[in-house]
Amino acid sequence: MARIVIVDEVPSLLLSLLRKRGHAVYYEPGMDAERLLELAYRRGIDVLVVRSRFKVKGRVLERLASAGLKVIARHGVGLDNIDIGLAERLGVKVVNAPGASTESVAELTVFLMIAAARRAKEAMRSLEEGVWARPLGVEIYGKRLAVVGFGRIGSRVAEIAVKAFNMDVHAYDVRDLSREARRIGVTLEPSLEKAIEGSDILSLHVPLTRDTWHMIGQRELDLLNTGAIVVNTARGGIIDEEALLNALESGKLGAAALDVFEYEPPRSDVEKKLIKHPRVVATPHIGAQTREAQERVSRILADNLERALGEAKTPVDARAWRA
Repeated sequence: MARIVIVDEVPSLLLSLLRKRGHAVYYEPGMDAERLLELAYRRGIDVLVVRSRFKVKGRVLERLASAGLKVIARHGVGLDNIDIGLAERLGVKVVNAPGASTESVAELTVFLMIAAARRAKEAMRSLEEGVWARPLGVEIYGKRLAVVGFGRIGSRVAEIAVKAFNMDVHAYDVRDLSREARRIGVTLEPSLEKAIEGSDILSLHVPLTRDTWHMIGQRELDLLNTGAIVVNTARGGIIDEEALLNALESGKLGAAALDVFEYEPPRSDVEKKLIKHPRVVATPHIGAQTREAQERVSRILADNLERALGEAKTPVDARAWRA
C-alpha cells in the first residue's frame, strides 16, 4: 500500500486501478507546489502523479524527497517537466507510459499535415463569416517529408506517410534506427540538415532537452523548400517560434500546424500571433487526448508505478492515510 498524491486531472480509470490495488489516493487537480509540500510533510507521500502542468524540479523535488517521495509517475510520455537527473540522485524513481499515445499522436500529426496543406483554417473561417472563398491548397501525396525523431511516433507517422500517401520520407535520429527505416521504406539521414534540406513538409517528434531546445530555427527553416509546411506535435520549445513566424510572414513557409507551444497555455506575443495567423492550424496539445490513448496510459502507468514501488528500497505503509 502506498500514499499517492495526484495533482493533475487524470481519467477515473487510473483512480480506480490504484484504489483497487489498495493504495491511498489523494486526488486534487490543479494543486500548487505549496499545497503539495504542506500535504507531503503533514501526511507523508510515496508517489506523486503529474501530467505536463506541474514541474517537479529543484527545491520542490528536494523537499518532496525529504518527505519520503519514492516514485514520480508521469501520466503520459514526455518527461521534460521532471528533473530526471536530480530525481535519480535523490533516489526517486521516475516512470511514465511510453507507447501509450503513439497511434493518437500519429493520427493527429497526419490530420494537421493535411489540414495545413489544404488551408482548412482559412476555408472554415471564411465559411463561418458567410464568405464562399475556396483557397487553393496542395496535396501531400508523393511529397518529400522530413521526420525528425524516428522513435515510436515518428516511425509510425513515416509508415502512414509511405503506405497511404507514397511520400518520400527522410528521417533523422541520434540513434541508429536503420533496420526500422529499411522496414518502412525510409531514408535515414546522417544529419538533421540532410533530412530537412529540400523537404516539402517537416514533422517533429523529439523530446525537449537542452540539446533539442530551438533546434529548428531560421537556418533550418531556410533549408526547406519554399512553401513548405512545418508540423509540431512534440514539444513547443523545439522550434524557435519567432523564426517560425518570420518564415510564415516572409512567404518562405506555406503553412504550419502546431499542437504544442513553448508556453502552455500560450502567453507570448509571438505565440498569439501564430495562433491567429491564417496559415497556422493550431490545437491545444491534444495529441494524446483520445479515449483509447488515455485508457492505455492509465493501465500502463498503474503497472509501471506498481513495479517501481516494488523496487523501492524503503517499504511503504499507507495506514496513516486510512480514515
